[in-house]
Amino acid sequence: QTLLEESGGGSVQAGGSLRLSCKLSGFAATARYMGWFRQSPGKAREGVAALFDRDSSQYYADSVKGRFTIVHDDPEDTLYLQMNDLTAEDSAVYYCAAGVFSTSWSTRPPNTPGDYNYWGQGTQVIVSS
Repeated sequence: QTLLEESGGGSVQAGGSLRLSCKLSGFAATARYMGWFRQSPGKAREGVAALFDRDSSQYYADSVKGRFTIVHDDPEDTLYLQMNDLTAEDSAVYYCAAGVFSTSWSTRPPNTPGDYNYWGQGTQVIVSS
């Protein structure tokens, strides 16, 4: 069974917006942190946003800071990524992820793939110029 189900990807014009959704299954209660990653052809998977420290701390990659917002909806057990002012450089497959490791992330945020142990299948985002 899929643990994280992503949706919301698609095609959008530059300057437009998309909201990605990731429905978390029963392990959500044990997840200590969650985030969004993206990967485009020829590039490594990179962290774009993360939510940690009891959802009180947020991380954003410099390339998306001020444009993307990560939100976790507790009643719906759903993770969102609001993406505004999209550019062609934002085109990628986006993955949601959750982790249960005990690291407190006191020195750095969970912004690398190795920090996570649960992954969604990915949703394609295409931004046209």
